[in-house]
Amino acid sequence: MNENDIQIANIKSLIYHIRGKAVILDRDLACLYGVEPRALNQAVKRNIARFPVDFMFRLTGIEFKNLRSQTVISSSGHGGRRYIPMVFTEQGVSMLSAVLNSPKAIEISLHIMRAFVQLRKILAGNEALRYAVESLEKRMNKNERDIQLAIQAIQQLLAPPEQVEKQRKMGFRLTKE
Repeated sequence: MNENDIQIANIKSLIYHIRGKAVILDRDLACLYGVEPRALNQAVKRNIARFPVDFMFRLTGIEFKNLRSQTVISSSGHGGRRYIPMVFTEQGVSMLSAVLNSPKAIEISLHIMRAFVQLRKILAGNEALRYAVESLEKRMNKNERDIQLAIQAIQQLLAPPEQVEKQRKMGFRLTKE
């Protein structure tokens, strides 16, 4: 595994799925780019027109609470975050490299883009796998009904004579008239 692969593997661990989008937290991007989170956020605010909602959005309080419970983001009472973070999609990360405009930002953005691409490939493979499993389940459900009917028929044939319904005797009954 080369240094590029290690870098991408580390970046993949920073990607979360929120609102159906793959995103990275502002503080994680700031760390990757080697800037303070407030400097990154100030650069975004100065260039807010470059960051529409599909590039960047602020988490809701509930999303932040859920994320904090899943990760090691410390609470504000323990010296951690005092504001709800912004998250950046793949396009937002690309735009950040233009806004920060440093050689390190460009290099890190390339690594992040590669991580997003690998993540998309994995998700596309999972989608194909999901479709195959659903198709198999449908076929199994249909075959399962057929198999159940066949088993019931076999069980009736193998049932002991006591369980078989008494059949009417064949022949004529003589009655007095």
